[in-house]
Amino acid sequence: MEEIVYLDGSFLPRSAAKISPFDHGFLYGYGLFETMRAYNGHIPFLDRHLARLERSAQLLGLASKLAEYNLERGCRETLRVNGLRDARLRLTVSGGEGEMVPDPSTCRRSTVLIVAQSYTPPPPQTYKKGFRAVVAALRRNSQSPLSRIKSTNYLESLLAKVEAKAAGADEAIFLNDRGFLAEASTSNIFLVVGGVLLTPPLMSGILPGITRQAVLELAPSQGITVKEQEVKLKDLFEA
Repeated sequence: MEEIVYLDGSFLPRSAAKISPFDHGFLYGYGLFETMRAYNGHIPFLDRHLARLERSAQLLGLASKLAEYNLERGCRETLRVNGLRDARLRLTVSGGEGEMVPDPSTCRRSTVLIVAQSYTPPPPQTYKKGFRAVVAALRRNSQSPLSRIKSTNYLESLLAKVEAKAAGADEAIFLNDRGFLAEASTSNIFLVVGGVLLTPPLMSGILPGITRQAVLELAPSQGITVKEQEVKLKDLFEA
């Protein structure tokens, strides 16, 4: 059965969904996205994902263009019309169609795309074996506000992932411009040092991860001391 996608307020078969070649998300990476998991038909932290998207949209000047869409309903309905219970969803928004010049003011209406696919997590033995990682040659810019939004311009993470694969590793870890630990190419990082759970602060140039925030909130209730602080690379090796 062909997947059904949500595009600009309508549900369409995947093969019928078309996006303009002049969409600024395609031309210039002028857009945002959120990736979410559905468990047994439920999307945990959907409200937090949408709140993060809204904050980022404000920064990029996209918020007013998204006002006409009910993104929460769109996500839930995309899951439903595809008959999915355990799935991965991706919500993507862009500046939309505009002129070929890099001028967002030429974009009249945002493009909104929601897709969902069945998802099966890795088997337990994958976690028992563990994952290999390298330190990426690229650095996160802790001074840039763009490090804290989930932009469709994902080149740094893609290049780091390619670097990791070329080295026979599964993941790449970023340092920031000041040499402190930042994050991995697709996730935040936690480490245990001296019985304390540490994670780099937002000022280190990281994405404010939804799961990261949940861990920060849950750890104290489990008797775990958790701190956000700058982390040196040697701390990671010694964790």
